[in-house]
Amino acid sequence: MSTVTLAVLVPLLPFLGAVAGLLLGRTAPGFVRPLAVLPVLASLVLAVLVAVRQGGGDPVEAVTELTPTGSVPIELALQVDGFAALAAVLVTLVAACVQIYSTAYLRHDARYPSYAALVSLFTAAMLLVVYTGDLMVLLVGWEVMGICSYFLVGHYWETPEARAASLKAFLVTKAGDVPFLIGLFALAADARSFRITEILDAVDRIDHPTLIALLLLAGVAGKSAQFPLHTWLPDAMAGPTPVSALIHAATMVAAGVYFVARLLPLFQASEAAMVVLAVMAAVTMIGSALAALAQDDVKRVLAYSTIGQLGYMTGALAAGDRSAAAFHLLTHGAFKALLFLGAGVLIHAAGTNSLAAMSRMSGLRARVPDAYWTMTVALLALAAIPPFSGFFSKEAVLVAAEHAATGHAGAAGAAGPVAAGWTVLAAGLLTALLTAAYAARLWLRAFRGRGTEAPAHARQPLAMNAVLWVLAVPSLALGAAFGVLPAWFDGGSLAPGWTTSLLATGIALVGGVVTYATWRHTTAFAAGTPLGAVAAHPGADPGQVEAEAIASHAPAYGDVADAPDPSDPGRLLLGPLHRHAAAGFHLDAFQRMVFVRPVTAAASLVRFLDREVVETYVRGAAATPRLLGAAVRRAQTGNLQTYVSALLAGTVVLAVAVVLAVSGA
Repeated sequence: MSTVTLAVLVPLLPFLGAVAGLLLGRTAPGFVRPLAVLPVLASLVLAVLVAVRQGGGDPVEAVTELTPTGSVPIELALQVDGFAALAAVLVTLVAACVQIYSTAYLRHDARYPSYAALVSLFTAAMLLVVYTGDLMVLLVGWEVMGICSYFLVGHYWETPEARAASLKAFLVTKAGDVPFLIGLFALAADARSFRITEILDAVDRIDHPTLIALLLLAGVAGKSAQFPLHTWLPDAMAGPTPVSALIHAATMVAAGVYFVARLLPLFQASEAAMVVLAVMAAVTMIGSALAALAQDDVKRVLAYSTIGQLGYMTGALAAGDRSAAAFHLLTHGAFKALLFLGAGVLIHAAGTNSLAAMSRMSGLRARVPDAYWTMTVALLALAAIPPFSGFFSKEAVLVAAEHAATGHAGAAGAAGPVAAGWTVLAAGLLTALLTAAYAARLWLRAFRGRGTEAPAHARQPLAMNAVLWVLAVPSLALGAAFGVLPAWFDGGSLAPGWTTSLLATGIALVGGVVTYATWRHTTAFAAGTPLGAVAAHPGADPGQVEAEAIASHAPAYGDVADAPDPSDPGRLLLGPLHRHAAAGFHLDAFQRMVFVRPVTAAASLVRFLDREVVETYVRGAAATPRLLGAAVRRAQTGNLQTYVSALLAGTVVLAVAVVLAVSGA
């Protein structure tokens, strides 16, 4: 079987599994789990075979014109280079782990058949984005992911949190997709093609590269949750934990970074766009890290962490180094999927998603030994502590920023602007400090709690624990591939630099040590504050426990403000900034004031005009003939004397009118 055929089957198998799952979900429920797991496992095997055959060499390409569309053709184009091959392996690996995990996590969920089918469709859409060589086909996968995320985030639609989160995710990402679509059409109009290779060959002929790049960045900011369109991602935690793992690790949010990486020469044609990308990355990194340090919901901590790590990737792209961004995308996908799936185990065992409640439970780590050890590995990778994978990929980003700041050429052949390099480097080092701080805070509060014994919830099924160890392997060892991966990307070195390694690692260790010392100081306050809400039903499914925990937990400084937890080390570390960081720096409130309320007011005005003015006119236009008809109908009495009298009266009136007219003339 040819490599092209194998590559076509990689997204096709999950798609067929999704269709079959939707058709057979009610009539043959016994086939639902095999149809959810087996196609994506087969897709994983095929993706590995495609990667082995591609081997980091020349791209595997195939083109078929879908239909004649005039001067700008739309083609079903396949383009598998080294980056695409490895990204597909990551997507299928995480998707397979999520599907296996979900068979146990949602084993008694009545809506599991539709859930599993949507996850398969989500996976197929992301694989289409990864493998396609045509931007219009990429747009199809891009939009299908948005639709799937709406349904998956809103899986627990009985809760208002899930309904609001799914709608918010859909609307915010669509707000970025509108300029994104305009940018795609403008780009194709200048390049005379939607093919990625032809667009890159025509970069010098594009008339307005800055405008097009900025329009495309709006879509990237929405899909990859970058400032200022990142607010949907923390709220998306209202969905099931496996969905969070899939969205945050390998699909959707990675699509924006992947898109910029594929079209990086286009963005490099505009220095202004690269500076905007760097500023967006810097603000995203620092703001999300500060917010993560103040969150009480364990999944929201990880959500803000995802936003910050995506900021590292866009920062590497702003520095002109696609290889560093791709490397961090791969390592982050592994350890972030592990963190979310481990968080699902943790929430089930604790009966709550509140770190404040977990910090008042003793023996929690003994109840979840698999999650404890694997999440420890993932958090060390997140904090970029050597020799874990996150250290090597984050160092690659910082080295790329250093090269751009000093004017050295990156792996792509040209460095980003000097201003972009310094911006990303400074923000990256500060974020390294904050990342280590919130990673240490999460680990200490979740696994080193003191107080009453943790609730004796049912032990997690083997399927949930097994995938944690599978993902722990790349989280620990993938960084060691920094010497091999350049051949799969742009050929530039991914080796850590001595200066950035010592500086960033030292900063991270300082962040962890200071957080530990602060935690030792604040744990004495834990006994004086009440325990957070804990879900009931010790024998319930993990998904049910999580849904109850989300519904019962009100975040501090949210719409319903709770009293701050004095035992939280983040509160002491952030000081007066804590309240604002916990509320996401009030960006949601700002967006409601600037965008939502004016639109709502305009809609109310239009509704008033439609009901009170337009409908009144329409009703009047219909009532007038009806009234005239009623008047004429009353005149038709059938009495001959009445008709003769009316005729004589009319004749007299006309005669008088004529006399008056003649005398007046």
